[in-house]
Amino acid sequence: MNPQAKFVSTISLLLGTSITISSNHWVMAWAGLEINTLAILPLISKSHHPRAIEASTKYFLVQATASTLLLFSSMTNAWFSGQWDITQLTHPMACTLLTTAISIKLGLVPFHFWFPEVLQGSTLSTCLLLATIMKFPPTTLFYLTSPSLNPTLLSLMAVASVALGGWMGLNQTQVRKILAFSSIAHLGWMTIILIYNPNLTLITFYLYTMTTSAIFFTLNVTNTLKLSTMMTAWTKIPSLTSVFMLTLLSLTGLPPLTGFLPKWLIIMELTKQELTMMATIITLLSLLGLFFYLRLAYCATITLPPNFTNYMKQWQTNKLVNLLTTTFTALSIMLLPLSPMILTIP
Repeated sequence: MNPQAKFVSTISLLLGTSITISSNHWVMAWAGLEINTLAILPLISKSHHPRAIEASTKYFLVQATASTLLLFSSMTNAWFSGQWDITQLTHPMACTLLTTAISIKLGLVPFHFWFPEVLQGSTLSTCLLLATIMKFPPTTLFYLTSPSLNPTLLSLMAVASVALGGWMGLNQTQVRKILAFSSIAHLGWMTIILIYNPNLTLITFYLYTMTTSAIFFTLNVTNTLKLSTMMTAWTKIPSLTSVFMLTLLSLTGLPPLTGFLPKWLIIMELTKQELTMMATIITLLSLLGLFFYLRLAYCATITLPPNFTNYMKQWQTNKLVNLLTTTFTALSIMLLPLSPMILTIP
């Protein structure tokens, strides 16, 4: 891809995200989301592979539909209440339409169908953007409108997302699809607590972004796309692959790693709200995700490759990628003792 075009797309992504998260007016928020969508399309289709073109087409159609619904929701609310302010969402139909629009943009069940296919058709660096930065503006809109949303609808979608994200990830062999279903499951955890403690949703999103970034950086360094190639990655960079196992277990939510913190806080908050049954259900459903994370960790560190070809250890020449990989990996493993400070972030 042309460096100038990549630079323009990257700046547009930052601009669109900044506009959406800092706006109070629905039209400005919608404009920021549209800039984001148009900026990411060249990055998805840059390999010119038929699967990449298909992924960019699917992404454009789905995001255009979601943006239309979001604009229609804000216009409906403005028609009945005279307010264009994001926090003044009061009409029931507008609230339902907004929930649908943001759910499509995020990939929540039952609007998840596009996300695994788009990730499978993109490069690892674009997958990282789609799974993290591109979800930040819609999550911010959810955060701002959380007092107006329907708790029953959000809870149903959240439980369905955790269940389907874990269930569909079980039989996958493509690492990008596994991480796509992992993202859907984590979105379920973020959504279920949105009504009761929106700050906790943001904390969960920040920690999920950090851990997922560490995983994608590691996959990018080892050039791993399938489980079969993951089995040979340990011969290239043994130390990185060993730490990669801990990062995967952190994304699972096992103590004493960083990923345990958001799930622990969400379960405690649901229990305080007398939603013990819901907390029990999503905790049990997260065991499905535990299975395929352990499968990834097993393939990455314990399984011997079928052929004993000698590999030369790779020279690590890209110092920026090395620094980012090391930083995000360390943070995604060792932040649990800093829980009191993390709770003050929002």
